[in-house]
Amino acid sequence: MGSAVSIDGALVNPESASVPVLDRGFLYGDSAFEVTRTYAGQPFALGLHLERLRHSCAQLSIPVDVDDATLRREVHEVLAAAGNTDAGAESYVRVVVTRGVTALGLSLEGELRPRRVMVAAPLKVHDPKLWEEGGALATVSISRSLDGTGASGVKASNYLPNILSLAAAHRRGAYEAISVGGGGELLEGSTSNLFLVHDGEVSTPPLEVGILGGITRRLVMEAAAEDGAAIRERLLFPPDLYSADEAFITSSTREVVPMVRADGVTLGGGRPGPVTQRLHAAFRRRADALLAEERV
Repeated sequence: MGSAVSIDGALVNPESASVPVLDRGFLYGDSAFEVTRTYAGQPFALGLHLERLRHSCAQLSIPVDVDDATLRREVHEVLAAAGNTDAGAESYVRVVVTRGVTALGLSLEGELRPRRVMVAAPLKVHDPKLWEEGGALATVSISRSLDGTGASGVKASNYLPNILSLAAAHRRGAYEAISVGGGGELLEGSTSNLFLVHDGEVSTPPLEVGILGGITRRLVMEAAAEDGAAIRERLLFPPDLYSADEAFITSSTREVVPMVRADGVTLGGGRPGPVTQRLHAAFRRRADALLAEERV
């Protein structure tokens, strides 16, 4: 199993791959990105991820100077170069668009040439016990880099708040951090979206609070609606978390992951619950259908 990198469409040695030190993505985190995974070597929901990448870039005023066909081709080329499918493994895929090189300073004046970076690497294999027994959450109050801006909720590369919040959660023995907004509302995980179950009803924070519109979040909600169990978007607060019968998080690389503790409080029966398991199965069916559509 291996890794591969392409920069502006050219495959480069992962060990020597580099961008100029004056690239704004390196200097300021001035870039947008997407992460997905493969199933049987096929990148999952690539169309949805590229759609969100373009939305993020538009919100950040970063031009994407190639079409989706080019981006798709470059993703498949870097996956082929990594060779993980040949080894019977799946891949993690990261697509980054930076604003490019400029003179030092924050001004956006002057001509900029955006830069594309694609990375494929072996997908991290998580312990199956995480799904069998569930994980723990820790709430963390921390200001996120884009809160209060017109670009809140986009997938920008400045992840220092996410890194710090996850580190704080790990110090408390938790698997994932859930950020808490200035009004005390629950927002999202460091790399995931949050769902809670009360008396069979599933809720998740609304996009309006500035969270990322996760692809897996979207597909879980679509799958639930198809099964006649619409998920409600509403403001949630720590007491809602502690009183939940079930909780789970979603992400593109981990799908649906049950959470059974939060800030030391046992949720429900302390085991992954039936609603979480049912929605995970519904997501897998939705994912299989989407993969079949994208193969056509």
